[in-house]
Amino acid sequence: MSAKPEAKLQRQNRILREQVVKIQRRYEEKIAELSMIREMGATLLYIRSFERACRFILHVVIQNTVAQNCSIMLLDPNANRLFLVAAADPEGNPFVLESWRAVSRVGVHYTFAMGEGAAGRALEEQALVSIPDVSRSADFAQTGKNRVKLGSLLAVPLIVEDLPLGVLNLSHPETEAFNSNENKLFEIIANFVALSIHSTLSYERLEASERKYRSLAENLHDGVATLQGNTHLYANPRYREITGLELETLAQTPFDLLVEGPEAQPFLQELHGLAIGESLHSMYELILHTPDGRRLDTEINASAFDHNGQTARMISVRDVTERKALERHVEQARKTEALAAVAGGVAHDLNNVLGGLISYPDLMLFEIAEDSPLRQPLLTVKKSGEKAARIVQDLLTLARRGVAAREIVNLNDLVKEYLESPEYTSLKAYHPRVEVTTRLDANLWNVSGSPVHLSKTLMNLVSNAAEAMPDGGAVLISTRNRSVSPSSDPAGDAQGKDAVVLSVADQGKGIAEDEIQRIFEPFFTKKVMGRSGTGLGMSVVKGTVDDHGGQINVQSRPGLGTTFTLHFPATQATKKDSKEARGPDAFRGQGESILVVDDVEEQRRIAEALLGRLGYSTWCVPSGEEAVESVKTQKPDLVLLDMIMDPGMDGLETYRHMLALYPELPAVLVSGYTMTQAVRDARDLESILFLKKPYALDSLGTTVRQALSRAVPA
Repeated sequence: MSAKPEAKLQRQNRILREQVVKIQRRYEEKIAELSMIREMGATLLYIRSFERACRFILHVVIQNTVAQNCSIMLLDPNANRLFLVAAADPEGNPFVLESWRAVSRVGVHYTFAMGEGAAGRALEEQALVSIPDVSRSADFAQTGKNRVKLGSLLAVPLIVEDLPLGVLNLSHPETEAFNSNENKLFEIIANFVALSIHSTLSYERLEASERKYRSLAENLHDGVATLQGNTHLYANPRYREITGLELETLAQTPFDLLVEGPEAQPFLQELHGLAIGESLHSMYELILHTPDGRRLDTEINASAFDHNGQTARMISVRDVTERKALERHVEQARKTEALAAVAGGVAHDLNNVLGGLISYPDLMLFEIAEDSPLRQPLLTVKKSGEKAARIVQDLLTLARRGVAAREIVNLNDLVKEYLESPEYTSLKAYHPRVEVTTRLDANLWNVSGSPVHLSKTLMNLVSNAAEAMPDGGAVLISTRNRSVSPSSDPAGDAQGKDAVVLSVADQGKGIAEDEIQRIFEPFFTKKVMGRSGTGLGMSVVKGTVDDHGGQINVQSRPGLGTTFTLHFPATQATKKDSKEARGPDAFRGQGESILVVDDVEEQRRIAEALLGRLGYSTWCVPSGEEAVESVKTQKPDLVLLDMIMDPGMDGLETYRHMLALYPELPAVLVSGYTMTQAVRDARDLESILFLKKPYALDSLGTTVRQALSRAVPA
């Protein structure tokens, strides 16, 4: 009886031992898998080479898993197809695509499209595809050409940040070689593979980009030199060109003497402190001065290396003088543009305000006696308004929105008028020891331009010259003709055309070289406050010259004076005889009806009062829309339109609607802005004239009379 229980107990112990062995074996397998995964992840973390990473992955998978064959395919998102980058050779030799081909996809072998075959389907579904028996699968057609015997196959997608990267393919010659445990293991491995492939390819792309950049940099013809201590050992041709020194001279020239600037000392300290293998922490911007007096803006970098057992430094020097000059020019243009926008807006508002100061004194002067004590105060108010209007014109010139009215002008006449003006008298009072002389060409050609702006330019130049000579001196104003042949224009003056040249030269303290480029900046001045008018100075001069299609040259040296030379395109047109000042009777109306359109109530009142005083019948509306509706029931003989009306239609759009009703209707367009595209478009209309804001009685009357006289009778 005792033998049977003992045998049963032995069987149970044997079964238990077998189970323990299985559990232990499975535990050891899991430990091995975890160790493999940990080793794989740790190793791949430090591999930056794409090709090394692929070889390592193939080796680990084949040596440590049930898979007998392994391949990696990547997705070309442009072609939407997979291409082979790595595979285990049947003889054990891995195939790995060169990294540059993997990045550029040049000469790659495309296999499956997205959704095609087991690999394409795994990538499209972003899920593992298992084929236990390849011979029974429609996803895989095995032919005699296959070098690898396939029984079962796994296709595991490689996904990074939810984006498809490629596929990890695993196969075995036997069927049903992969169970659920192996599937989970390969999914974990695929995560490591995806991250490694993605990071190494990113690194390879970065390195390729850096190699390309280095290759470009080496061919940019930067100056390169080798230093040991402070002595030049070698200099390439570009370095010798930049410094202006040959190698024999450079060998006797300490490098420290060539550089200057705020960063010179920190640069030299870091340069001479570099150890072998070290580079400067950043590129330095320094001034490099040459024996011939040039001062070049440069960018300098350096690194240290071993040369005959001693530390040497390789320096690269890039001449950025032109780039720096362009940056300064762009920066000045940006500042000018910003200031111009502000100036233009302010000038527009001031024009409306000044309308009353200039126009109402005219009306009042006609109502009072010649000997009235109020006459002089009213004239003073009007004169102050006109002076303020000239300041507004300076602002508009700065904003490139000044009045574009052009006349035939002779600069000699402008010079003579200025020397007889109150402004010149005031200048002489401030600078009694300054003598102004002229040298004017008696046969000077004419120019087409704005007398107001050209006179202001001359006044600013003479004021600058006087301010430059606090102890007195001579100022010479000269004019001359400059004939330019069609085939040659070495100076490039006035765009290669015959030019009229205006020069203002002084014997003053001169302008420092670093300030010459700044004198045209708005509000840059060294004048005495209160003696320089608007303070816009040379910005107005430069703007006027540019607007007239001319050029300006400056020659100056500290202590030797300054000469400003202005070139304006000449014209063969003759100057019209000036007309005598006329009273209101010369342009009085005959009861013609005029529609005034302006969004500012004060401007409507001014126009209505002045036109009424001149004998016209007027009615006013505040917008373009109301004006169009008004003329549908009552046709005016002329319409006086403000150019800028906000919101709603502007003056030009309003007038075009009116022309659709009355094609011959004359108009006067009123604005302080006459350099806008809308005004340029309006100039193409023969039935329209322009009137500058703010306007006085005589200018309004003359323009209205001229517009009416040009109208074609109905």
